[in-house]
Amino acid sequence: MTIPNRPKRITITQRISSVTNAFVNSVIPNIEPSAEEMTRAISILGMSEDDVRCAYCGDRATEWDHLMPLIDAKKPTGYITDIYNLIPACGKCNQSKGSKPWLKWIRGSAKLSPSSRGIVDLENRIARILQYERWAKEKRRTLDIAAIAGVLWDEHERDRLDIAEKMKIAEERAIKIRALLWAHFDGRTP
Repeated sequence: MTIPNRPKRITITQRISSVTNAFVNSVIPNIEPSAEEMTRAISILGMSEDDVRCAYCGDRATEWDHLMPLIDAKKPTGYITDIYNLIPACGKCNQSKGSKPWLKWIRGSAKLSPSSRGIVDLENRIARILQYERWAKEKRRTLDIAAIAGVLWDEHERDRLDIAEKMKIAEERAIKIRALLWAHFDGRTP
């Protein structure tokens, strides 16, 4: 019998990266592709619109992954959400890749990466993604968000930092509350 993993304790500070992602993603333009752009993107990847697969592993695509990350070191990279920076992916690959460079990740040993899962046609997939990247690179748009938004971006960033600091304070309180609650469990400690 296989027993599933028990839920792990989530801390407040573990979610600071989610807040950072929300702050950056909330300002990034999200440009809808035309039908022609979508058809072209899918065909370069060797797929049809009736059967869109994860470009990384071949499983059924459930979402789109940013080929070039929107955030690096808690700052916007300048890339935006448009067809030239998106690639069909499955949840396993998208979560495993995160903001890592796709080529290093796809060949690497990260948990759930195509290489670690033994995807057999990996080099073929890499060649298609490289072809897609060449096509997209000509049209891919970037923005210097801080320069364009100026003082508004500075205020937005201060808001993010203030929330992160409040999350750290809330985590300290949560630890104290948890210790009080644990005192009621037969002398066990957290």
